[in-house]
Amino acid sequence: MSSLFPERLRGPGRTDLLAQVGFTLAGVALVALVGRLAVTMPEAAVIIAVAVLAIGVTAVQPGLIPLAVLPLLLVVLRIGSGGIDLSLSDFALAAAVIPALFLAKRPFSSGLRAVLWASALYQFATLISVVNNPYAANAVEWAHAWVLVAGSLLVGWAVGANGHGRAGVRLLVGTIAVLALITVIEGSVHLAQGDFSAVYPTFPYGMHKNFAGTVCATGAVMVYARPTWAGINRRWSILLMALMLAAVLFTQSRQAVIGLVAAVFVLVLRSKTDRRRSKLVLLLAAPLVLFVTNLVQDQVQSGNQFNSVFQRLTWFQDSMTVWSSDPWFGVGLRWWYTDRFPFQFQPPNAEIEVLTSVGVVGLAAFVLLMVVSLRVAWRLDPAYGSMAVAVLVSRVVQGQFDLFWSAVQGSLPFVVLGLCLGASWHAEREIATTTDVAISSRLPVGTA
Repeated sequence: MSSLFPERLRGPGRTDLLAQVGFTLAGVALVALVGRLAVTMPEAAVIIAVAVLAIGVTAVQPGLIPLAVLPLLLVVLRIGSGGIDLSLSDFALAAAVIPALFLAKRPFSSGLRAVLWASALYQFATLISVVNNPYAANAVEWAHAWVLVAGSLLVGWAVGANGHGRAGVRLLVGTIAVLALITVIEGSVHLAQGDFSAVYPTFPYGMHKNFAGTVCATGAVMVYARPTWAGINRRWSILLMALMLAAVLFTQSRQAVIGLVAAVFVLVLRSKTDRRRSKLVLLLAAPLVLFVTNLVQDQVQSGNQFNSVFQRLTWFQDSMTVWSSDPWFGVGLRWWYTDRFPFQFQPPNAEIEVLTSVGVVGLAAFVLLMVVSLRVAWRLDPAYGSMAVAVLVSRVVQGQFDLFWSAVQGSLPFVVLGLCLGASWHAEREIATTTDVAISSRLPVGTA
């Protein structure tokens, strides 16, 4: 008899009925719990209510929570405690990963899967160092690195694949523009007072010049790439580019300038049109290179053994001493936070950081991760992939002069890569759906 009635005409099945009863009972219990906590623990009641709201919004539109979190991914304010030193960016990223992981659009594109597998391989290679060097910071940083790559990719994918790519790019660029504006204002005040030193932004919290410089340089790269689907017009791009370049110069961050120039060269090489624009950019890049060269030359000629140039040379030598303790598997992530070595410094280079922390095995996996990421971005349609390639190149170059695994600077390139992959996937699905509808509309009535 059941075959006589289609599923849509029959009442809800037993499984559906049990699920509805279960959800109803859970809802009643949750309301009772929140009501009780509202009297005894109002803070906990608010947190639970917000969490339920977030789950409900995510169920309706999975991309909204990751989209709303994007501005927080650029906030490097430290809020860790109890020996766990993490930033607000880290906590926001971890919160956004959950809905992105379980409710993001499927199937994942081949490019996204390739980078996720490369990230998993890096985590497996570095797990040996975590086991060999048991201390809290090592385990925390191991999980942190995985979230910075895989988590950021999934958050970016959730935003782009759900059709929010344009809003996502605008949110990121807008947040970076606010940071750039703060930096320029503080730098202008310093200049008015006759202070020509590098700007360390202080509002709304203290920031390092290299953080502000590299983030503003990444924003300038995104604005210069200006993909059509992001909807940033030419007038706004010129204004934002000028603002972010000024911020980079005020910070006097050499790694930011070099990363920016390298990324722009990559964009120029990938561009097959607009030769006039390309020539203008190359002319503008020359003074930036000269600016960095003069800064380095002045430090070398000063003879000050404690300036950044000579200090880095000393740190390179000390890093090799640390690496010799365990060349194959390293001495542990964030080893400079421990008292096992007489050296208290952060390795000023991505490869040396990885080499000392996880050894040759980990470095090989790290290089593979970077190569796979760049290859996936390069092979993506230039309309979507050019921005991802440029941001990744900028970060890799910046990492030659500082730590790589750090909040914001480490996560932002993979957020952008995931966003571009998701936006491309969404555009392909939109085209396929439109084509299917057009074909169906032209079929004769009754055609299967």
